Amino acid sequence: MAAAATLEAVAPTGALQGLVHDFVMGQQEGPADRVAAGVKSGSYTVLQVVEALGSCLENPEPRTRARGIQLLSQVLLQCHSLLLEKEVVHLILFYENRLKDHHLVIPSVLHGLKALSLCVALPPGLAVSVLKAIFQEVHVQSLSQVNRHTVYSIISNFMRTRDEELKGLGADFTFGFIQMMDGEKDPRNLLVAFRIVHDLISRDYTLEPFVEELFEVTSCYFPIDFTPPPNDPYGIQREDLVLSLQAVLASTAQFAEFLLPLLVEKVDSEILSAKLDSLQTLNACCAVYGQKELQDFLPSLWASIRREVFQTASEQVEAEGLAALRSLTACLSCSVLRTDAEDLLDSFLSSILQDCRHHLCEPDMKLVWPSAKLLQAAAGASARACYHITSNVLPLLLEQFHKHSQSNQRRTILEMILGFLKLQQKWSYEDKGERPLSGFKDQLGSVVFMALADPNAQLQLVGIRALTVLAAQPDLLSSGDLELAVGHLYRLSFVEEDSQSWVAALEAAGHLAALYPVAFSSYLVPRLAEELCVGELDLAREDEGNKCARHLRCLQALSAVSTHPSIVKETLPLLLQHLCQLNKGNMVAGPSEVIAVCQSLQQLAEQCQPDPESCWYFHQTAVPRLLALAVQASMPEKEHSVIRKVLLEDEVLAAMVSVIGTATTHLSPDLAAQSAAHIVPLFLDGNISFLPENSFPCRFQPFQDGSSGQRRLVALLMAFVCSLPRDVEIPQLNQLMRELLELSCCHSCPFSSTAAAKCFAGLLNKHPAGQQLDEFLQLAVDKVEAGLGSGPSRSQVFTLLLWVTKALVLRYHPLSSCLTNRLMGLLSDPELGPAAADGFSLLMSNCTDVMTRAGHAEVRLMFRQRFFTDNVPALVQGFQAAPQDVKPNYLKALSHVLNSLPKHVVLPELPTLLSLLLEALSSPDCVVQLSTLRCLQPLLLEAPQVMSLHIDTLVTKFLNLSSSPSMAVRIAALQCMHALTRLPTPVLLPYKPQVIRALAKPLDDKKRLVRKEAVSARGEWFLLGSPGS
Repeated sequence: MAAAATLEAVAPTGALQGLVHDFVMGQQEGPADRVAAGVKSGSYTVLQVVEALGSCLENPEPRTRARGIQLLSQVLLQCHSLLLEKEVVHLILFYENRLKDHHLVIPSVLHGLKALSLCVALPPGLAVSVLKAIFQEVHVQSLSQVNRHTVYSIISNFMRTRDEELKGLGADFTFGFIQMMDGEKDPRNLLVAFRIVHDLISRDYTLEPFVEELFEVTSCYFPIDFTPPPNDPYGIQREDLVLSLQAVLASTAQFAEFLLPLLVEKVDSEILSAKLDSLQTLNACCAVYGQKELQDFLPSLWASIRREVFQTASEQVEAEGLAALRSLTACLSCSVLRTDAEDLLDSFLSSILQDCRHHLCEPDMKLVWPSAKLLQAAAGASARACYHITSNVLPLLLEQFHKHSQSNQRRTILEMILGFLKLQQKWSYEDKGERPLSGFKDQLGSVVFMALADPNAQLQLVGIRALTVLAAQPDLLSSGDLELAVGHLYRLSFVEEDSQSWVAALEAAGHLAALYPVAFSSYLVPRLAEELCVGELDLAREDEGNKCARHLRCLQALSAVSTHPSIVKETLPLLLQHLCQLNKGNMVAGPSEVIAVCQSLQQLAEQCQPDPESCWYFHQTAVPRLLALAVQASMPEKEHSVIRKVLLEDEVLAAMVSVIGTATTHLSPDLAAQSAAHIVPLFLDGNISFLPENSFPCRFQPFQDGSSGQRRLVALLMAFVCSLPRDVEIPQLNQLMRELLELSCCHSCPFSSTAAAKCFAGLLNKHPAGQQLDEFLQLAVDKVEAGLGSGPSRSQVFTLLLWVTKALVLRYHPLSSCLTNRLMGLLSDPELGPAAADGFSLLMSNCTDVMTRAGHAEVRLMFRQRFFTDNVPALVQGFQAAPQDVKPNYLKALSHVLNSLPKHVVLPELPTLLSLLLEALSSPDCVVQLSTLRCLQPLLLEAPQVMSLHIDTLVTKFLNLSSSPSMAVRIAALQCMHALTRLPTPVLLPYKPQVIRALAKPLDDKKRLVRKEAVSARGEWFLLGSPGS
């Protein structure tokens, strides 16, 4: 038994000796991993590894010793977590002793120490011992980059796990690291070294008396001058080094006396990157420094920043200079002062005012904007600075406004005033007397109103913006000022011809109405009501000159000022009453007038959405009135009214759909259910009790043999039920779905059948999974299968299939794949094939009226990508097997799918799909051509190597399409010709003469947009192959 145990012990030892020999003498790398694996599995111990290396470690040849220690270090790097405390002590003593060995041995020793620095079982005191030995025995900068990085890693590991021990070294640790880092040049090592210095400072290691030396050893790299080599595998960018060094330099106020002069010197240099880095570093320093550190350098810092803003040719330098000035001012504003100390903020701001004020008064106004930017940057730093500067500058600007008479000069001055007004919004002043604008409110109001009354449109625009900001400040506009402001906004909305002015006036009126609803209700809404009555008279007289512009502006103004619940309660009845007046037939109103009212109602509905109370008020007021008007219009009458016919037109009903949908999406579930209890029975049972003015000549029965006009109103039902929250229970749902299904297949009115199909599909999309959903789907599938065979309703049944498929695709329903395959089968149908191809565009696109996320539809993430993955292979196979006359349908369907996808999804499949896309370019269908061109253009930029293989075909096809009868196709083809220049130049050069000649023709195209693209593309081809291109 004893002999067997001895043999078992000798066997692994013998194997270990063999592995050691192979690694050390045989120069093989694999044995190290096998030894480490043996240690991890328990086959060997670290002690056995050391014993096996005994002769190698004592070998007189340095390379052999180095190889032996390298083996041990590689094992330790993989097995350091298994070491016991006693083993760690002996190993560290061994490695510290080996630091005195030959320089060829040192790299292997450092790797072993790195492994030991990761040990959890490291006894106290050994980290300090290791670092002392490294500082004393190793000249770090004579080592290679990898070995220097190892030393930095050892220090980082110890600082992370033995922080307090290292602090016990005091200044010796700081001095040792300074010596170690001095002269480092490799960016990989500098990133680690900068992080160590930052940790030294932020963790309160002892820096004295080596603060200046530590600053010098890091600041010598400032500003960073580094350009990464091409194809750098390490991915280190200049920005990484800049931010790391900036974090070091700005981490302590002890560097201030050395750093600030350096920053001033670099800002004053001619190197753009040095200016930017210096200003950014100064900005970062201000978060750490106080008045004490900045005091002696404020004049020189201000002089440098002022010069850069006054004279710079770089917007980026100007922006960084202004940011630095703002940070300096903020730092001085936040510093805590002793009672006997000077307040540097006042003196600093006085210097800024002294150097900038006089420029604001210069007749040529040459430096007026740079001066204003500097003053505003300082004023934006704190409430104190804002008060100080605004109190001094605002009287001067107001005086200059009155002194200058030219509109462009006044506009410049008012824009500067506007800048100071905006700054007031950043700060709150508890005492009204502290508000800088309080003493100037009359003068400010006067200046703003003068600008609004000026005939210059650009000055008016600035005046409108200034009025908006001024009104947002508390107590700056009196009731008289508000009345005057409303009058100006009314005039600008109706009298001024400049479109920019009246659009800006409407926007400002909306902002101000939310703040001062009483003033707008008292002064503006009544005047708009009068204007609306004048518009009605114009329409009755068929006054073409006035009816369009003033009527439209009045409607837009009413919706624009409806930004407060109290105003909504006045403007909504006005708009609805106006729509009723149109419906009475007293005036000649076309679809555009009715649509304009609906657009104003929709905007009003959108503005009501954030407030639940306003949203419900709008819904319960507007929706019944709109339904009543529509129902009235659908009733048969002896004398046909033109306006009632207008209400049933497609585009008018679409506008009403938008209003009802917008008014419904934000209802709470309880209120939505309350509304559904009235609206659904209206359509199913003809229950008109909740409608205003509900005395109709006959029953409303859109589903039970109703007239064509009544059926068309199903679109309004669709707008309501498809916008309800998902958890609202729809009354009589089973009956509703069956009625919708029947109507969707009715061929007598395509508009109503399409609306019914969309409504049916929208409800399917939201319906929770379960038996009832399965029943509805089975009804739909049966109806589709029965109706697609033949008959007059075939087209309507196809529309139903399309919308139901979309509803299921959006929610990832299992049946969607079956219906999609059915749709693909129709691509070969002689009658429905083209429509089926266009149907793929509908499946991929976003709808605006049904199945929207805003309308609470179930729209799964990345549904397009999933559809692409599941169905494009079948489309490709179908294309390959299809007869020649059917192939265009497959190409169109494929083009629609690809054009809707993110390009990174298409790229992996490009080799398979490219031949089909190229064939699609030969299709006679302009829709296919345009869709394919739009798909190919980004692919030319993102996959140039693949596209280069087909260059001959691409050039020929694009040039042919640049003469297409369709302007959109011509533009897209020329854009693709432009994108071709991103392909490798050697591939393109043989085609350069041909392309330049061919692109001469579209230069004379009758459409300007085509000529523009032709110039751009031909210019790029001309430059192809030239130096620097």
